[in-house]
Amino acid sequence: MAELGKEEAGAPLAKRVAIASVLIACVVLAIKYAAYHVTGSVALFSDALESIVNVVAGLIALWAISLSYKPADSDHPFGHTKAEYFSAVVEGVMIAGAAVLILIEAWGAFQEPRAIDAPALGLAINAGATALNFGWALYLKRLSRRVRSPAFAADSRHLMADVFTSVGVFCGLVVATWTHIPIIDPLLAALVALNILREGFNVVTTSLSGLMDQAIEPEEEAKVRELISANASGAIEVHDLRTRRSGRMIFIEFHLVVPSEMTVGDAHIICDRIEEGLGAAFENAQVHIHVEPEEEAQQTGVPVL
Repeated sequence: MAELGKEEAGAPLAKRVAIASVLIACVVLAIKYAAYHVTGSVALFSDALESIVNVVAGLIALWAISLSYKPADSDHPFGHTKAEYFSAVVEGVMIAGAAVLILIEAWGAFQEPRAIDAPALGLAINAGATALNFGWALYLKRLSRRVRSPAFAADSRHLMADVFTSVGVFCGLVVATWTHIPIIDPLLAALVALNILREGFNVVTTSLSGLMDQAIEPEEEAKVRELISANASGAIEVHDLRTRRSGRMIFIEFHLVVPSEMTVGDAHIICDRIEEGLGAAFENAQVHIHVEPEEEAQQTGVPVL
């Protein structure tokens, strides 16, 4: 077994970003609540309520990320990286809860619709919060790809959905103000709730795939096979290749068939060469190689160049 990559080096950055996410979520919540307070719009209330979810989810993500960077121990020999998946699942459930609360509020406003106060000011305030969310969502999206963080990826998707929701609310309230049809406001809130439910479902299903030890993407697995083949000179074949992703970690394991007369030292050199090749291409990878004599060859595995 060989562990490749310096995952601990990313821990300080991940924690700083998680803390920043909580602070930004608090600022956005305050701005959106101010917009609701000025207008009394139930649609803007629904937008603000979603920001409460962002704050709580950010706190959970901070805990999960801090835990995920803890080194492996005797109770968790493969590390703690799956903690981020639990964070994303909790966030998805909370998103669904927020959607239910919004639907309840929208139903009350639908039964007793009322005009929106100071719509221009309220929408201008909310637009500021939307711009802040948009910028942070883009940053989290890029960072999640770089550090392979399910928690940051879930936050990015949720924030981007929040942005689209806010834009929709903005356009809808402009129409409601222009047409003087107050019922548009609760209808917008209901649409926001449905969109939030959809996003919550996507967050949960993506995280559950990680918890179920889903294999890495087909393009990545093809690259793994190519690298093994290119670096296994001297071996006969590789078979029973299996991969899985756990947060930012990638686990790769396979059987390496070598000539029966090959020494342990020579087989070890081949293993080192394969590990180095995979490590250069995949950050934070763990490679497990089981060496076998040529009698175990199956002629169905990865060919050796």
